[in-house]
Amino acid sequence: MENQSNITEFPLGAFQSSKILDDGICWFLFVYLATFGDKKLISVTILCSPALLGSPMHFSLALLSFLDGFFSAITPKMITASPYEKNTISYKGFMVQLFAEHVFGEAEVIVLLGMAYDHYVVICKSLHYFSIMN
Repeated sequence: MENQSNITEFPLGAFQSSKILDDGICWFLFVYLATFGDKKLISVTILCSPALLGSPMHFSLALLSFLDGFFSAITPKMITASPYEKNTISYKGFMVQLFAEHVFGEAEVIVLLGMAYDHYVVICKSLHYFSIMN
């Protein structure tokens, strides 16, 4: 006989339903949506302005804000599951969220690395900056 203990759901046990927690979740959801809207507003403002888009730093900031919006899209499953009795996430949903967290987190690291290189060139090789970046 084989062991048949396949995992199909993961519990979100730290988020038990209570009145204090429900009020905190409402405030957290409000702050989360305001922050998410702010990140999208920054991205749209930079990408729609032709004067700002020519600068590598502004393009990097827009890309970083865009990626940060996707990176923070992992949180809502915990927020939406907590008021209900069934505080679980499926195995496939968990793996998708874990994969998305790693992909968007690594993309942010790569963008920050590019921004750090841009700062390095500006500070250390300021006279050659335009020829290096073009």
